[in-house]
Amino acid sequence: MTKKQTILGRVSQLAKANINSLLDRAEDPEKMLDQLVRDYTNSIAEAEEAVAQTIAHVRMAESDLKADQEAATEWGQKAAAAAKKAEELSAAGDTEGAEKFTNLAKVALKRQITHEGEVKEAEPAIAAQNQQVEQLKNGLVSMKTKLEDLKARRSALVARARSAEAQAKVQQAVGSIDVMDPTSELGRFEQKIKEQEAMVQGRAEAQAVSLEDQFAELEDHSQDAEIEARLAALKNQG
Repeated sequence: MTKKQTILGRVSQLAKANINSLLDRAEDPEKMLDQLVRDYTNSIAEAEEAVAQTIAHVRMAESDLKADQEAATEWGQKAAAAAKKAEELSAAGDTEGAEKFTNLAKVALKRQITHEGEVKEAEPAIAAQNQQVEQLKNGLVSMKTKLEDLKARRSALVARARSAEAQAKVQQAVGSIDVMDPTSELGRFEQKIKEQEAMVQGRAEAQAVSLEDQFAELEDHSQDAEIEARLAALKNQG
């Protein structure tokens, strides 16, 4: 199998590839797409080179074919001219001359037949090469279309993956500052503030109780003095 035939087979295989099916079976679709992009890009470059070489060979073969066709025509005309001259000389009684031109006509005919044989052999080969060129061109068109599709899909897939990753990070960040979560930093800070507020309130209440006790003591002493005064008054009346 020639290199061109190998490239043609790979181009045909890639052009017919079911990308959706490949992605469904892939463990890592992004890596699969990257590999497919590389495969398609490399195969397209090789196929383009193969097409260029094949076209060059076809054009050279077509040029040779045209030359053979023209040569066959030219030798046919020479054979006809020599045969006519041989007839004229034979009619004039010049046997030697007639034989000479008869031999020339035979040589011309032989060369005509040779070129016609080359034309007959070259035509189907050139037709096959042209068919191969068309297959390669069609495969290239299909592959280039799929390559653009692959690149677009890869971009979309990467964008979706990055978006999902960003959303996960946002959700994780939001979860870490959940005020309802007592294990979070904010929850612990809020608990500390609550404890400080309770301590301030406790100290205030403690100070208030102490002040009331002092006034209570003052009221108790005032009653004692009144009691003593009234007791002395009662004694004086007696």
